Amino acid sequence: MTANGASVESRIAEELGVRERQVKAAVELLDGGATVPFVARYRKEATGALDDAQLRTLEERLRYLRELEDRRAAVLESVRSQGKLDAALEARIREADSKARLEDIYLPFKPKRRTRAQIAREAGLEPLADGLLADPGTEPAAAAAAFVSADKGVADAADALEGARAILTERFAEDADLIGELRERMWTRGRLVAKVREGKEEAGAKFADYFDFAEPFTELPSHRVLAMLRGEKEDVLDLVLEPEQPGPSGEAPAGPSAYEQAIARRFGIADRGRPGDGWLAETVRWAWRTRVLVHLGIDLRLRLRQAAEDEAVRVFAANLRDLLLAAPAGTRATMGLDPGFRTGVKVAVVDATGKVAATETIHPHVPQNKWDASLATLARLAREHRVELVAIGNGTASRETDRLAADLMARHPELGLTKVVVSEAGASVYSASAFASQELPGLDVSLRGAVSIARRLQDPLAELVKIDPKSIGVGQYQHDLSEVKLSRSLDAVVEDCVNGVGVDVNTASAPLLSRVSGISGTVAENIVAHRDANGPFRSRKALKDVPRLGPKAYEQCAGFLRIRGGDDPLDGSSVHPEAYPVVRAMAQRTGGDVAALIGDTAVLRSLRPEDFVSDSFGLPTVTDILRELEKPGRDPRPAFRTAAFKEGVEKIGDLEPGMVLEGVVTNVAAFGAFVDVGVHQDGLVHVSAMSRTFVKDPRDVVKPGDIVRVKVLEVDVPRKRISLTLRLDDEARGARESRAPRSRAPRQRREAPSPAAGGGGAMADALRRAGLR
Repeated sequence: MTANGASVESRIAEELGVRERQVKAAVELLDGGATVPFVARYRKEATGALDDAQLRTLEERLRYLRELEDRRAAVLESVRSQGKLDAALEARIREADSKARLEDIYLPFKPKRRTRAQIAREAGLEPLADGLLADPGTEPAAAAAAFVSADKGVADAADALEGARAILTERFAEDADLIGELRERMWTRGRLVAKVREGKEEAGAKFADYFDFAEPFTELPSHRVLAMLRGEKEDVLDLVLEPEQPGPSGEAPAGPSAYEQAIARRFGIADRGRPGDGWLAETVRWAWRTRVLVHLGIDLRLRLRQAAEDEAVRVFAANLRDLLLAAPAGTRATMGLDPGFRTGVKVAVVDATGKVAATETIHPHVPQNKWDASLATLARLAREHRVELVAIGNGTASRETDRLAADLMARHPELGLTKVVVSEAGASVYSASAFASQELPGLDVSLRGAVSIARRLQDPLAELVKIDPKSIGVGQYQHDLSEVKLSRSLDAVVEDCVNGVGVDVNTASAPLLSRVSGISGTVAENIVAHRDANGPFRSRKALKDVPRLGPKAYEQCAGFLRIRGGDDPLDGSSVHPEAYPVVRAMAQRTGGDVAALIGDTAVLRSLRPEDFVSDSFGLPTVTDILRELEKPGRDPRPAFRTAAFKEGVEKIGDLEPGMVLEGVVTNVAAFGAFVDVGVHQDGLVHVSAMSRTFVKDPRDVVKPGDIVRVKVLEVDVPRKRISLTLRLDDEARGARESRAPRSRAPRQRREAPSPAAGGGGAMADALRRAGLR
């Protein structure tokens, strides 16, 4: 049971705005080993058609609330074992609706090292503290004299009063209701202040935006929080959490703060001219400054970090989803070029199925400059293997290699080639991985990257699942984030994407198969081994012959695995085998067979879904089946198209303010989007330059992989910064000149990205190429 006696399921149902029975059904399925993709696609009747996003939220909240319940049980047992659990306290513990609230209530009972307050109690000073709080008319020094005892370590009246103050300070700081009230007040009214540490201006120049900075907690975006925390970690910044924003004069009001007043009210302390009033007021001030403020500062720092992490993980996950679901070029012979200068350009040709057909290393660039020989090699490979696409990695020497490909196309138009620059993020990670060694055993590590570049143009999803999602690097500050939280979120995205698209069981790699609902890494390897030993699968039923692929795994995975041209035409669709009888009933109703029914839109739309509803299959499932039969095995990803970089614009020095260019969105952050316009440095479209209307989330406007037209607003060549806009009627701001250093004037609001932004992978590359790191 959660707070107020409500069940975990009822609380989640209230939060999601759905019925409790829907949540109970989903929880039962998930606890039984079902995956989110399976429940979302094939158990709509049970859950009332909860979608994958709702189920992911449900899964996360279920985990949190169960952890809360486990912690609640541990707290109850701890307090009970101390003999301090009465009915009122138990009720408060059971009503705690969050981990923070539960810990506030538990704090006075939490085993801790001997505190000054505990030592004072052992010296018999608690009656003095209680007496002074209850009767401020008592003169403190006179009351304290009665508690002086050399045997108990209380040397004099001042020593006794100090002990009494320690007892009251701890009592004030451990009042759960008071702490909760003050925490929320500080969250809504306080601000984070950053200052540069003395002598760190030059070494910490990348944090210059935060050398003299302040912003309310509630207005701080995630990238600024993470940037400042990193600046503090690197000993460049000092961060202070101020409980109140200064007034118009910039100075704090005189007298007790609102927080001290709240503590005083809570315990009936007021200055009425009585002998003990001054001592009690000073005790309140002492408690606020030494205990309560410190406690709140720790809590709110954690809240800021968690909120920033949650947002950064959300952005990372959203970008990863867009990258994985990018348009595939399809089954077309492709040449992958992994650019390089001194070590040459690595070339790999893969056939329509992704199998490596040929590899070479050419040296068209400095220092060898074998341009014509390189063109001859590429032309020969393209002709021999009927290459249609040329995939060019976007790293060092990318633009020069892109020009090489353009020259190849100009000299050999008969080849009918199309060139595309693709992200090579994670290619080096894949090249050195154990799976790459197993998949491409006879290939040099340096050439494996070219293979990956070619394959990710054919099918980004199938290739990128071979790489740890964190190494793909389309996020903010990934190295500053919780490893567990990030991995869990990214793994969920990969799982949803793979199952949303579906997998051809006869061509898929083990890493891709392992992301299918119900299939573990071991079972995925067994599927590949069975396929290699016995040939392609002819039916989904044949999957039951795979070692360790039991009935439960088959139920979970069968609908997401495709068998093209097999014994049963339904095996190439997303219709689950358990629903095949429904399709056969439809075929019987139309007087034909299943093969004739598939793809016959006119006949399918003449059928009434209600006529095929049964106890086993409800209206949502039957409707899904009819929709799938119209376009069986359809790929939900967009159609493939390419961007055309402007000729003659190859480096940042070629850019001029006012130019309108076509580019590819490489990454989206909370503050805007990075766009590759073909000059090695990605330009930044700030969120304020995305639309004429307010944009809360840049991803509402663009996503990674989108092809966009942008105007160059400003070019800072020395700092390698390019400012772009999606509003093509915006006026350019400046020339290609170095700007003077910026003033260190205080900033209350700034939406530009931090120079400390980054992390790893593509985001780090994008920031470096944008001149922000």
